[in-house]
Amino acid sequence: MRLSCLTDPKVDIVIDASTAINLNASGYAREILAAMPNAVLVTDVVLGELHEDSRSGRQDAKLLSALVDEGLVRLVRISDLEYGIFERLVAGRSVDTLDDGEAATIAYAVETGALAVVDERKANKICRIAYPELAVGCTIDLFCHERVRSVLADVVLGDAIFNTLRGARMRVLPRHLAWVVDIIGLERASLCESLPRAAKISRVTTKA
Repeated sequence: MRLSCLTDPKVDIVIDASTAINLNASGYAREILAAMPNAVLVTDVVLGELHEDSRSGRQDAKLLSALVDEGLVRLVRISDLEYGIFERLVAGRSVDTLDDGEAATIAYAVETGALAVVDERKANKICRIAYPELAVGCTIDLFCHERVRSVLADVVLGDAIFNTLRGARMRVLPRHLAWVVDIIGLERASLCESLPRAAKISRVTTKA
């Protein structure tokens, strides 16, 4: 069974701020990104958003910048885009708009044919409605990518996912729940507030 939606190694992947935060919280961002066969991109808007957030004491902008400097993530600029999708996603009724980082990630993916990695429900809903042809993934799709799983032992992946669930309250989609609970174990799953209660009570083994 293929767990990750990231199946084409030739497609660029552009991540939003929540994905960058999740990777940083995992403690294994370098190992995960180094194992990925795809080019992983982040927009300058997302990096700027994380710099703003650093006032709260978080170090995500610094950590992400280090990944860019090491060549594990490529920084791209919204000013290079042509079709005004970013502007449409940040202007208008609140129900139809997103924060700047999510909007930049989606706009870049739509205009360049990249795959967007966004975790927030609202962003995913807007993608389904406004850009049904856009390929969209989530952070867990990086963790459960076949290449990542072949490079990192299950115990390491379990620690990475548990760190992210505890440190960043990562969202886990229903299709990934059984695998996540299997790999971190019920005891640690019970400590993760972002996991639904039902996932912490009954263990369903997913064979990959």
